[in-house]
Amino acid sequence: MTDLTGRSAVVTGGGSGLGAAIARSLHACGAEVIVVGRDDSKLTDLVATLGLGARWVRCDVSDPASVDALRHELRDTEVSILVNNAGIAGPVAALSDISVDDWDEVFAVNVRGTFLLCRALLPLMVERGSGDVINIASVSGKRPLPHRTPYCASKMAVIGLTSTLAFEVGPAGVRVNTLSPGPVAGPRMERNFRLEAERSGGTVEDAQQAFVSRSALGRMVTEHEVGSAVIAMLGMPGMSGADVDLSAGMIA
Repeated sequence: MTDLTGRSAVVTGGGSGLGAAIARSLHACGAEVIVVGRDDSKLTDLVATLGLGARWVRCDVSDPASVDALRHELRDTEVSILVNNAGIAGPVAALSDISVDDWDEVFAVNVRGTFLLCRALLPLMVERGSGDVINIASVSGKRPLPHRTPYCASKMAVIGLTSTLAFEVGPAGVRVNTLSPGPVAGPRMERNFRLEAERSGGTVEDAQQAFVSRSALGRMVTEHEVGSAVIAMLGMPGMSGADVDLSAGMIA
């Protein structure tokens, strides 16, 4: 395991799901972890389970004022790892049935949130000459996923942001990479399968099987595997500007 003792990591969307799994993996490797999100009770519960070396800060990543407040809160913390995990799934519907407000909400969290956190925390990394940013994208968009256009488009935007930003800050010693999970077993995918079943008139089991049949391993990845992948990426000092797929072969 990569030893992260002495490093401080910010994980957005950290109260549950992938964010919580990533926070656990970072903490297990010795990092001080600051979990960021909008649900105080979930953040409190996670930090309580992690114990010493973990704390939480409430922040709406889509709101510039809230991100500025987070930056001020962390003014005395040398953040050297930023994991932009906060994201929402958005509607499951044909593009013609998606409202402008729903489209904008997905991009506000998934893309603008990544931009705002990078803008807030990268300058000090650049000044110190080291740091790691890992942006959580998705394999969705890199192969067809009908009725999920806002989500897919937003995650491809994150990949484009990452590749360009890596070249902006790489000369200063800061690495920026993307981790693109495939379908991750958990409540979010269960919701998507339920909505797809309602839309198609089929069963939830049929919707799930149709989805996982696209992968080489015929299954979804786990939250723990995503957390482990973040640690592995941090242990690869020559990696920058990369988009790492963790999809059980979803786009093989």
